[in-house]
Amino acid sequence: MSNSKLVWSDDPKDRAKLDAEAGKAKTKEASDEFVKSTNWVAVFRLEKSGRGGKTVTVIDQLPKQEIFLRDLCKELKNKCGTGGTYSIEGKEGLIEIQGDKRDAIKAIFTKKGYRFKGM
Repeated sequence: MSNSKLVWSDDPKDRAKLDAEAGKAKTKEASDEFVKSTNWVAVFRLEKSGRGGKTVTVIDQLPKQEIFLRDLCKELKNKCGTGGTYSIEGKEGLIEIQGDKRDAIKAIFTKKGYRFKGM
């Protein structure tokens, strides 16, 4: 049943599921348009203080768009093979990736066409 797609149903639970899927697609498109239309430059830095001596790569001054940050953070974690998190508190968005992964993230940002500094 996982390979099939629900086309129509009278069940309210199924209708809610269909509406949620349609809403996700619309918000994803709106997020992509917002990120491409804004003029932003990501700032890289390494942090060790207050982290028990462990190094963390911080990507700061990202657009404050939760969907964009969540998807970018997930992609960076998968491609770098490490953990990480994102935050939308403050004026801009922020992504933290465990370890010194600046070179890998630089390659990903270059491929996507995102501008950055602080390498």
